[in-house]
Amino acid sequence: MAAPRVSFGEKDMENGGDGAADRARSRKWSQAPGNIEDLDEYTALQKYISTYRDPRAAEQEEQAADHEGKKAKQPWYKFGAKPKEGQTSEDGVVPEQWLDTDIKQGISNSDVESRRKRFGWNEIASEKESLFIKFLMFFTGPILYVMELAVILAAGLRDWIDFGVIVAILLLNAAVGWYQEKQAADVVASLKGDIAMKAVVIRQGQEQDIKARELVPGDICVIEEGQTVPADCRLICDYDAPEDFEKYKELREQHALNPEEDPAGSEDKEGEEGEGEGVAHQGHSIIATDQSAITGESLAVDKFMGDMVYYTTGCKRGKAYGVVETSAKFSFVGRTATLVQGAKDQGHFKAIMNNIGTSLLVLVMFWILLAWIGGFFRNIKLATPEESDNTLLRYVLILFIIGVPVGLPVVTTTTLAVGAAYLAKEQAIVQKLTAIESLAGVDVLCSDKTGTLTANQLSIREPYVAEGEDVNWMMACAALASSHNIKSLDPIDKVTILTLKRYPKARDILKDDWKTEKFIPFDPVSKRITTICTLRGDRFTCAKGAPKAVLNLTECSKETADHFKEKASEFARRGFRSLGVAYQKNNEPWVLLGMLSMFDPPRDDTAQTIVEAQQLGVPVKMLTGDAIAIAKETCKMLALGTKVYNSQKLIHSGLSGTTQHDLVERADGFAEVFPEHKYQVVEMLQQRGHLTAMTGDGVNDAPSLKKADCGIAVEGASEAAQAAADIVFLAPGLSTIVLAIKIARQIFQRMKAYIQYRIALCLHLEIYLVTSIIIINETIRSDLIVFIALFADLATVAVAYDNAHSEARPVEWQLPKIWTISIILGIELAIATWVIRGAMFIPSGGIVQNWGNIQEILFLEVALTENWLIFVTRGGMTFPSWQLIGAIGAVDALATIFCIFGWLSGGIHQSPLPDPLGQYWYKQTGDGHTDVVTVIVIWAYSIGVIIVMAITYWLLNQIPSLNDLGRKNRNVHDTQMENIIGHLSKLALKHEKDEHGESRWTIMGKTSEEEEED
Repeated sequence: MAAPRVSFGEKDMENGGDGAADRARSRKWSQAPGNIEDLDEYTALQKYISTYRDPRAAEQEEQAADHEGKKAKQPWYKFGAKPKEGQTSEDGVVPEQWLDTDIKQGISNSDVESRRKRFGWNEIASEKESLFIKFLMFFTGPILYVMELAVILAAGLRDWIDFGVIVAILLLNAAVGWYQEKQAADVVASLKGDIAMKAVVIRQGQEQDIKARELVPGDICVIEEGQTVPADCRLICDYDAPEDFEKYKELREQHALNPEEDPAGSEDKEGEEGEGEGVAHQGHSIIATDQSAITGESLAVDKFMGDMVYYTTGCKRGKAYGVVETSAKFSFVGRTATLVQGAKDQGHFKAIMNNIGTSLLVLVMFWILLAWIGGFFRNIKLATPEESDNTLLRYVLILFIIGVPVGLPVVTTTTLAVGAAYLAKEQAIVQKLTAIESLAGVDVLCSDKTGTLTANQLSIREPYVAEGEDVNWMMACAALASSHNIKSLDPIDKVTILTLKRYPKARDILKDDWKTEKFIPFDPVSKRITTICTLRGDRFTCAKGAPKAVLNLTECSKETADHFKEKASEFARRGFRSLGVAYQKNNEPWVLLGMLSMFDPPRDDTAQTIVEAQQLGVPVKMLTGDAIAIAKETCKMLALGTKVYNSQKLIHSGLSGTTQHDLVERADGFAEVFPEHKYQVVEMLQQRGHLTAMTGDGVNDAPSLKKADCGIAVEGASEAAQAAADIVFLAPGLSTIVLAIKIARQIFQRMKAYIQYRIALCLHLEIYLVTSIIIINETIRSDLIVFIALFADLATVAVAYDNAHSEARPVEWQLPKIWTISIILGIELAIATWVIRGAMFIPSGGIVQNWGNIQEILFLEVALTENWLIFVTRGGMTFPSWQLIGAIGAVDALATIFCIFGWLSGGIHQSPLPDPLGQYWYKQTGDGHTDVVTVIVIWAYSIGVIIVMAITYWLLNQIPSLNDLGRKNRNVHDTQMENIIGHLSKLALKHEKDEHGESRWTIMGKTSEEEEED
């Protein structure tokens, strides 16, 4: 049937018509005067179609425009605990009189301040600790306790130079670590502030737009379609019927309002009649909310006067007044988040650092024992002579300084903090620093489809038009059978309306004098949307919905119906979501117009990103709640593979044990999944030895996010999901996650390079000094030793800013490999130092060209080779950063000045070895000076040492057995145990009583209903 009043010369006007005339009409409607909210329904609809802009593109423009206007964050010196207004009431109980707020007046500003002091901000936030306390925490830990013991020992020996330098090292490490962590936290906080939820509130008789975090109990807020509910609120009345407020007050006084219930069980209660549960609903439904983020229920839930609406749920229909019952911390979502946050997880990284630190402390005690045994045989005194370095307590002090890597905890923490700040700039908020290490080792990524793999932007493909019908009239009817609330359009209605840009004559139809009499939103029973509207006295009923439901309305021919069903089946096989369109004029029969085919296309970068992820050794498994046909079609388009199964295959197919684990491991994805299925997939992958990352967005995803080795809250996730996740992404798409994996591996590479370097340094001087003490009764002065340690820490703090490469496969702490390589490098360094010391047994001094001091020559050689070792352990895949080169260059220059001018070389207080071994001892300069030519020779020798070590390091990494040493098996099959657990999971204990009343327990198989509940 042709459209009323409008005649068409062509069937499809997509490419027809006068382009100039169309553009002129478009400008006319886009320039319609007044705000879009003030225009009539169809004028507003036309203006919306003409002026719509992609919100992501607009956001990017705004960010670019606002970049220079951003204010600096809180100054660094404003440290300490949060102000008192951030403190919250312990019980969360709100006084009843606070909730008796008038909807016209709201509460006063003074009430806001007093209530906030008691209940805090309306947000879910972890407790903030004092920055001063956090600074003091950088002085705690086994390694730091040993260095603090060294401070006490230096003071006891009255060695004030060592005392001052060790204190300086401790303060330097604490200050750098504290500052870097604070900088990273500021970046993260600024990003979190950018995504703050908004709310409309009544205060002092006026409507105000505020941040949701500023709400307090007793506030009257306006809850409107398309907005997120900003707090746990009790509905008062419809926004357009404020007179119902009196009825609400009566019900409140009579205690006839529904009590706060568990949202997951609220719908069940609604269906239970005559059981005395709760209170009968009052009047008609005021609004409908989407509680899927809490309950997993996909359908909107009707809410009536006095019902509770929950924080972070979405309002899908209606507009109402509500009173804030409590702050976010005590809301249903807040209590859930608190339970998730309650588990304090130190993480794998902390365990690794403790392992390395403990091992180094044990080694220190071993070398101290050897040094003391050597001292006993040489009759070395405990602390005398006081000025000598050859005393037992001096040995302890020296070995404490060189053997305890005081910078290890701080440099690794700083590296993580700097990395977290960099990730934040890439729109990834790291909520737990150790999550970076977990992300670097992930080898399976379980990803959502909608919004991550796909664009979350439905598009309409070529529609099917019934024979004899016009595509423009069909598109106009589809737009009529859509919500016209432009402020918050359903995704399907939105794409239906915006597709009219491709159909100019369909837009012309809508420009006629249409009046909407009634709009009936999607009904899960009828499975369609219906609009009743009029045009110049004619009454039109337009419907859009499930193809079968729409077909049942019409009385079309069998041939037309069969062709329609065939098309619907074809669209389903191709993974398209189909919507039938029909209309009825006055009391005439319904007319079938055709069918829209909708598809959520993959993001432009997804296919390439999946290839990159696979090249990084991270296969992607798609987990989606969509139908399996849509999931398979998406997988085909992304080259993910077609081994996609629905959740029934996972749970109720009779698979168990090894077979079930194999299914999960080999599958490319699962469709029609619920949150509990996500948890099960993660658990099975972990049981096979995989490190798993999981994406999620709702409160009910919290268990799987917590269970995963790296929980990722995707863009648009609820606050509770963000609280449960390790990392929160603010940008959509899989490319952001893959980029974060690459960055995490670079951060991991920096930490691994530093740890290998630091272990080798400790072993270097421990081996050399202890063997020197035992063999020739000689050591490097403790004053010089502390500066070697200081220079090492100063130089390597810059490791956090170094350029690093990303490994092509998931990384992990291969401690046996790290220790093996570090021990070999440490031994080589010790041998190199012994070579230069041995050369000075020659009467001419060997390496000494004109004059020099043994202590200063050894100091310079040790300082140079140790500082340059970081260039070896970092690898040669990338060029060092200017920060690292600059820091090492500065301390090398300082060490060279020490050597030339003989600073802290000390006097000659120990007995030399007898001739001929100690002939140069008598020829060294008493003032400690060393000539420049000798310094150049030491530099050249040190460069040669580093070249040899670089070759050694490269050769060691070419040995296959060493390269895989300590690498865990990521594909563990314990067939017997998996089968046992699988069979046990299908058993249950049945309790019954015999005729004598005695209890009996019987093992039996679970029923299908029980398995489904599990």
